[in-house]
Amino acid sequence: MADYKLLVFDWDGTLMDSPARIVACFQAAAKQLQLAVPSAQAVRDIIGLGMRESVLSLYPTHSDPDIQRFVECYRHFDSGADTTPTPLFEGVKTMLEDFERRGYLLAVATSKGRRGLDRVLRETELQPVFHITRCIDEAQSKPHPQMLLDILAYTGVEATDALMIGDTEYDLLMARNAGVDGAGVACGAHPRDRLERCAPVVCLDHIVHFPGWLHAETNVN
Repeated sequence: MADYKLLVFDWDGTLMDSPARIVACFQAAAKQLQLAVPSAQAVRDIIGLGMRESVLSLYPTHSDPDIQRFVECYRHFDSGADTTPTPLFEGVKTMLEDFERRGYLLAVATSKGRRGLDRVLRETELQPVFHITRCIDEAQSKPHPQMLLDILAYTGVEATDALMIGDTEYDLLMARNAGVDGAGVACGAHPRDRLERCAPVVCLDHIVHFPGWLHAETNVN
C-alpha cells in the first residue's frame, strides 16, 4: 500500500450522517412542486451526484428552468426548513484532528454546494483542519475527476500519494478516473456490495474503522 500524504474525504454519508436529511429534502421539494415523490431508495441511489444530475436522474424530462426550481426548493428545505438531524459520525472530529497532527494533508471533495459546505464546516468547527475543499458549484459532477485533479494541483501531491474516502460509487469512480486510490465506507448512501464493485483498496463498514486500517497499513510500510 502507498504511504499516503493526502486524504480526501467526501462529506455527506462519509463524515456526516446526512443521507436521511438529503432524502427528506428531496421528498419535501417534490411535494412542494407537486411532482411524483421519489422513494427513499431512489434518492439514496443518486446521492453523490451533482444536483442537476440528481434531478435529471429522478425527472428525466425536466427542462433547465424546472431543474432550477427544484434545486431552489431543495435548498430551502436543506438550509433549515427541514430539521432532520445531521450529526457528524461518532469520532470524526477527533479522527481528523489526529490526522492533521500526524502531518497528513486533508481535503474535502463533495457534491454539496459551497454555501452548504461552508455552513456545516462552521457549525462543526472543522474548517481549520482542511487544506482545501472542492464543491459541486466549482467543478464537474462526480464521477468526473475534476474535483480531485484540482485538489492534487493545489497541494502538489502526486495521485499515487493520495487516497479518496467516500460512501458512494461516484466517489470511488471519481478516484479511479483521477488515478487515485479509493477507500469505501458503507455507513452512508450506498451498500457495501455496490462499493466493492468499484474495486476500492479497502471497503470498511464504517468511517470509525478507517484510522485503524490506515495506521495498520502505515505500520506495515
